[in-house]
Amino acid sequence: MKPDAYTPQSGDANLRIDHYDLSLDYKIGTNRLSGVATITGRVRERTKSVSFDLVGLHVKKVKAARGLGATFRQTGLKVKVTFGRSLEPDEPFTLTVSYSGSPHPRGSRWGTIGWEELEDGVLVASQPTGAPTWFPCNDVPRDKATYRIEITTDLDYVVVAAVPGTSRASRGRRTWAFDLDVPTATYLVALHIGRYTRREITLGGVRGALAYPRAPEARVQADFAELPRMVAVFERAFGPYPLPGYTVVVTPDELEIPLEAQGMAVFGANHIDGAGGLERLVAHALAHQWFGNSGGVQRWRDIWLNEGFACYAEWIWSESSGGPGAHALALGYRAGLARQPRDLVLADPGPDRMFDDRVYKRGALALHALRLTVGDDAFFDILRAWTSRWRGGAAKTAHFLALCEELAGEDAVAVLRHWLDDTVLPRLPEGPEGVDAAVLSESLEAGGLRQRG
Repeated sequence: MKPDAYTPQSGDANLRIDHYDLSLDYKIGTNRLSGVATITGRVRERTKSVSFDLVGLHVKKVKAARGLGATFRQTGLKVKVTFGRSLEPDEPFTLTVSYSGSPHPRGSRWGTIGWEELEDGVLVASQPTGAPTWFPCNDVPRDKATYRIEITTDLDYVVVAAVPGTSRASRGRRTWAFDLDVPTATYLVALHIGRYTRREITLGGVRGALAYPRAPEARVQADFAELPRMVAVFERAFGPYPLPGYTVVVTPDELEIPLEAQGMAVFGANHIDGAGGLERLVAHALAHQWFGNSGGVQRWRDIWLNEGFACYAEWIWSESSGGPGAHALALGYRAGLARQPRDLVLADPGPDRMFDDRVYKRGALALHALRLTVGDDAFFDILRAWTSRWRGGAAKTAHFLALCEELAGEDAVAVLRHWLDDTVLPRLPEGPEGVDAAVLSESLEAGGLRQRG
C-alpha cells in the first residue's frame, strides 16, 4: 500500500494500528504536555522498522513489549522505531512511547491545524494532518483504531470528548478518562478543555450532550433546539445514527468555521446568535457523522464523499424543515459555480483544493443530479445502503459508483461521471416542473422525510 498522494509525508503504509492508549498530563497555564502513548498494531509486510508521525514534541523513550527490543530516531516529523528483530506480516506489536513538550498547531497548506490554545482552554482540530501535534500516530484516514484517553489537567476545567467520561480529583488536579470503542481515524479524535457546563440531551434514541460557557447558555439552547428533529430527518434519509452519541461544544472564543470530529462538533461563540442564523452549518456538522466519520475515506482525493454529502444534507434539512427545496438550492449553486473557474476535477481536486468550496458544492450537485436521474426512492435507498455498508470503514469513489450501478443501473454511474471526472460544469437533469432558482422545489413529502409543525 502506498502513502496518500495528498499527504505523502504522513503515515507508514506498512502499519495497521489497532489501539492507542494515551496517558496525558497537561498544564494549561504553561501549555506543557507530558504523554505516554501505548500503541498496539501490526505490520502488513515483513520489516524491522516502523515510523510514527509526531510534530513539535520530544520523545524521551520507546519500549517494545514482550522483550522485542526497540531503538528510535526522531526527526522533525517522524519517530522511526527499529525492532530487535524483524516482524512478520500481521504479527502484533505493542510500543510505549514517552514524550513531552509544548503542543502547538502545525502549519500546513490548509492553515494551522492540531492542538490549539484558546484564551482559556484548548481545542483540537486535526483535519487533515494535525493529530501528530499531540500524540504519536499513523496519521492517514484509512487507518482507524480504538482509543483510551486519560488526561490530567487543572481542577477548574472540564475535558470534553466524544463520549461521556469519568473524572476524579486528587492533589488539586483532575483526571478524566474516556474510552473510544468505535474505530476512528486519527484526525477525527478530539479533546476540548475549558470552563464548560455540560448538559445531557436526548436526540431521539441517540445520546447527546451540549458543552458551553455559561454566558451564552440561552443562545446555545435556542440554536441547538432543532437537533433532535434534525437527527430524526437524517435517520430517515441516511439510516440509523451510526455512532454511540453526539456532543456539541461551543467555545468562548470566535472560530473561523465550525469543526467536526467523530461523534462531536465544535462551534465558536460567533456562530451562536440565538436565532438559528447558521442552522445549515449545524446540519452540515451533524451529517458528517454519517459521511466522513463513521464511514470515511481511504484517501484524501475522495474528500467529496465527505463534504459533498454533508453539503447535500444541508439542502435536505432545508427542504424538510420548510426552507428552500433542494432543487432550488441546486439551481442557485450551479449558477454560482458557472461564474467560477472551471479547472477543478471533483474526483481528484489536488491537495491544494481539497477544501475548495467548489468540492462541497459540486459534490452536492452531483448527488442532486443522481437524485433527479434515479428518483427519490432509489436515491435514498443508495444513501442508506452506503452508510450501512461502510459503517466503521473507509471507502473510495469507485465503491460509491459500484453501489450506484448495483442499485440503480448504468445511467446512475453515467450521470455521476460527468460531475466527477470533467472540468466542464454539467447541466442538471430536468427537475420538477416549473421550478427555478427563485422558487421552492417540491418537498420530500413523497419520500416520507418531510416533517410538519
